[in-house]
Amino acid sequence: MSKSATLACREQFRTPAQQRETASVGMWIFLANEVMMFGALFTAYTVYRASHPQAFDIGSADMNIMLGSINTALLLTSSLMLSFAEHSAQAGNRRLIALFLILTMIIGAVFLGLKFTEYYQHFQEHKAPGVWFNDSSPYANSIQMFFVFYFIMTGLHAVHMIIGIGILAGLLFRTIIGTMTAEYHTPILFGGLYWHFVDIVWIFLYAIFYLPGLHL
Repeated sequence: MSKSATLACREQFRTPAQQRETASVGMWIFLANEVMMFGALFTAYTVYRASHPQAFDIGSADMNIMLGSINTALLLTSSLMLSFAEHSAQAGNRRLIALFLILTMIIGAVFLGLKFTEYYQHFQEHKAPGVWFNDSSPYANSIQMFFVFYFIMTGLHAVHMIIGIGILAGLLFRTIIGTMTAEYHTPILFGGLYWHFVDIVWIFLYAIFYLPGLHL
């Protein structure tokens, strides 16, 4: 066992392999909780959409498909960059780990900038639910419910993105100080799992909020 691997092993574990397996179980349990949380929201959305399909299509038609598509491409690219970081970690190349982590964080920040730009557009168009909402169609209440789901679900996703960037920043710091090695890079692998999960959630959000209204 290398010195770096020994130092990385916490006192409650006998070997780095045991520590990695335990962390893996904990990470997958955490992701399962995240799936249940988003799954409940997706289920509620499906029920309301089945009851008000016309209104939800009208609401979807108000989405900025260009920004949504760009953000989708950005997140797919960010997952690719993070995969490169994971590969570099397995090879023990700290310089490339840092480079790809930085690129992933930058892409994530651009995503958030475009998302909040889109939020601003919705506020300007009086599509934010509540007293600010204004729609003259006969489906106004149901359209507002579409935007309730939209702001809650994409807002929760944005929070996860911000947390993800914070996690990557922590991984970048640990890489710079030299604690990430070819023998021990478990945090990068599990940080990558979280980031990829958040990206997958966005793919579903893009599908249910942006695509249904394209035919209108």
